[in-house]
Amino acid sequence: MKVTNRWWFGAIVAVGSVAISSLTAQAQDKFPERPIRLLVPFAAGASTDIIARKISARLTPGFGHTVVVENKTGAAGTIAATDVARAKPDGHTLILGTISTHILNPLTMKAIPYDTLKDLAHIYLLGTSTTSITVHPTVATSLPDLIKRVKAMPGKYSYASTGQGGIIHLAGELFKLKAGGLDIAHVPYRGSGASLNDVLAGQIPIALMALGTAMPHHRAGKLRALAAFSAQRSKVAPDIPTLAEFGIPGAVAYSCVLLSGTAGTPKAVIDQLHQAIQSLMSDESFRKDLLVAGFDPVPDSSPQRATQFVRDELAKWGPIVKATGVTSD
Repeated sequence: MKVTNRWWFGAIVAVGSVAISSLTAQAQDKFPERPIRLLVPFAAGASTDIIARKISARLTPGFGHTVVVENKTGAAGTIAATDVARAKPDGHTLILGTISTHILNPLTMKAIPYDTLKDLAHIYLLGTSTTSITVHPTVATSLPDLIKRVKAMPGKYSYASTGQGGIIHLAGELFKLKAGGLDIAHVPYRGSGASLNDVLAGQIPIALMALGTAMPHHRAGKLRALAAFSAQRSKVAPDIPTLAEFGIPGAVAYSCVLLSGTAGTPKAVIDQLHQAIQSLMSDESFRKDLLVAGFDPVPDSSPQRATQFVRDELAKWGPIVKATGVTSD
């Protein structure tokens, strides 16, 4: 009798397990159950917004529900990131984040209402964009020439960035440290347009900007891109050398486009979103869209790699923020 009872108990457990697995599979098959919100922490027309709309157009047909791009600006992206961090963890609220939302804001702001690693689930690092050191053509012919001039006349030169506490600003401070403690004043602008116009006009000698932004003017001879803050030469501009090639190792400063959801989202949903982006990244036309927007594609990312990228960048920039005293407040 005991054997029979055990047999029936085992049969009931087996049937129950199959039923639970079936229900789980059905629930997973239903994703998405409604439109997906894809938050962009910056205004329409920005490079991140352009990429988000390319993603939406390609993923909507396959999902059967609209991927709605929502520009949620304010507080350097923290409003959008907070929205995702507090959303229901079901994969229907996502953010196409940047180095600001995921790395720099937590390091340079006194208090933000989310933790990048604890409150967000990172799905895919789509691409990285490197910063460049750019000058008016009358200022210097090469990076060594610029460094020589700055050292000969401390305090004379200044550099423009796209804002206090952003990746461009930090790249400038990193360059000053790595190149031997250069005395160059920082002049923060509100966005890339104003700083670009002033360096084009020769009103400020040096501007740090995204390499993709600098290249049209470099090729036209109106500006001179001297070096890139990348580990290897960028596919966006393979003719521009890295700072390491000039004997300044460790001067690497990337922005990024990184898809994230809410922490606690089921693994099956994360995997489905990852597979959708992985399929998208295999499309040559989409990779070209990334390059046009100034990003080097990362075609083999994963949730693990995306999370490790965030960990590594936090570890890299934390000491630099502390050493330079850079804040965004």
